[in-house]
Amino acid sequence: MKQPFFHSVYLFLFLALCQIELLAQDSQKYAIIPQPQSLTPEKGEFLLNEKTTLLLPVDSAGFKLAASFLADLVKNAAGYELKYGKAGAKPSKNTVAFLVDPNLENEEAYTLQVHSKGVQIKSKTAKGAFFAVQTLRQLMPAEVEGKSTQKTFPIPAVTITDAPRFSYRGVMLDVGRYYFPVDFLRKYIDLLAFYKINTFHLHLTEDAGWRMEIKKYPKLQEIAAWRDSTVVGHAKDKPRKYDGKRHGGYYTQQELKELVKYAQNRFITIIPEIDMPGHSLAALAAYPELGCLKDTTYQVLTAWAIQKDIFCPHETTFTFLEDVLTEVMEVFPSKYIHIGGDEAPKDRWKQSAAAQEVIKREGLKDEHELQSYFIRRVEKFVNSKGRAIIGWDEILEGGLAPNATVMSWRGEKGGIAAAKQKHDVIMTPNTYLYLDYYQTPEARKTEPVAIGGYLPLEKVYSYNPVPASLTAAEAKHILGTQANVWTEYISTGDHAEHMTFPRASAFAEVAWTRPERKNYADFKLRLLQHSKHLDKLKVKYAPYFKAEKGLSQAGK
Repeated sequence: MKQPFFHSVYLFLFLALCQIELLAQDSQKYAIIPQPQSLTPEKGEFLLNEKTTLLLPVDSAGFKLAASFLADLVKNAAGYELKYGKAGAKPSKNTVAFLVDPNLENEEAYTLQVHSKGVQIKSKTAKGAFFAVQTLRQLMPAEVEGKSTQKTFPIPAVTITDAPRFSYRGVMLDVGRYYFPVDFLRKYIDLLAFYKINTFHLHLTEDAGWRMEIKKYPKLQEIAAWRDSTVVGHAKDKPRKYDGKRHGGYYTQQELKELVKYAQNRFITIIPEIDMPGHSLAALAAYPELGCLKDTTYQVLTAWAIQKDIFCPHETTFTFLEDVLTEVMEVFPSKYIHIGGDEAPKDRWKQSAAAQEVIKREGLKDEHELQSYFIRRVEKFVNSKGRAIIGWDEILEGGLAPNATVMSWRGEKGGIAAAKQKHDVIMTPNTYLYLDYYQTPEARKTEPVAIGGYLPLEKVYSYNPVPASLTAAEAKHILGTQANVWTEYISTGDHAEHMTFPRASAFAEVAWTRPERKNYADFKLRLLQHSKHLDKLKVKYAPYFKAEKGLSQAGK
């Protein structure tokens, strides 16, 4: 009687192993990141070649951006140009057809069908079509990412229905501590687009450097954009050592306008950040009258620490900030302007007669309410230009500005509080989404110096931006999520890539894919295959994931 039982157990285990093997094969064959909402494998493949024709809708405004991205990809790899057929023509053999589907759930949604005869991409807008192209690109061999001897590109047959979980999917890069060349920013934007990230938050000003040309205030370029030296090693090391080298740079308004256009062509919005009232030492070095102290020579920061010197609430300060923001908004057309608001010690305000006079005049309780007054004044100005502000969660202190969106970085507490007050929120808690943290348990032995903390790939992947404590109505105020790359200890583009990827790949799935579709084991299998694309793109990603137990064997 026991033998049939054991046969059943063996059969069950055999079938389970077969199922696991099939899942592993699918993970390699359909190594898409972020994971689509629905993916149905089909039999066969489509062979894209020099005779493949691109078909656009009759009203093709914007759709050609998506189609030309695919055409440029193939041209750069194989050397030939894909031709365009007659707009509005019905899909036929060996075509990649872009079709408008007004019934899809939102402007970023798409469906993708690949079969032996051709490819059909349906979307409501060009934005959805562009995201579909990124999915198609990831289904193609990695050779499509650079010059190759390969002339044809097989794409496995599949049916995909996809749409993002969140409308805001962002990555922030801090260029205030270190200046990064424009060419690197373009590459970074390309990589964000690859993962369907739609917002690039550019942190432009810091105690250690001011990175945007402001024509009305030339000393920001002459003085605030440069520091005389930079700390070597960790700022906490004693005694501190410095490199004695001048560092700096800034982006001209023309360079930034071109960068904005470059990002727009990839359906990415750039949100600029001008930090206030804190993180303003570089600006004070250029224009000391904006500070609270007299007879003081401010200097651009050379080491990493929160500074007590911040903008003083003089009328001249508000005039300066309004002038700066006017030029910022002329360059950046984004709905949101980020005004910082974080890490602003109140020591100088407590000592300043001018600051105390504002508190008295406005009937404010204390310096925290003075910061709220400061932020509200700036918000009113930004709103008058038809824009809205975002601030770090410190802007909650002393009372939140009426229309502000909160970026919750000190955990989720600030975001929860803001959502309960019916304010929009972007979740970006440091414990899950600060990509300047160490990536391995043996950090000091295996990694370059970082700010601290420990944030492995799996922890990034595990994050859910909607706290369980929120009601359904409150949860609607969670616009999305953002990963941040602060650069106190990241001075080169290669190092920035090492810290960003593949953790930003995991983050992309947090931001795009619904929780029930996420599976870390499956993600790792996809990532191993997907990393071949990153290799061809010459991305200096952190390779630690390849050493995770069982991954290399499973991915063979």
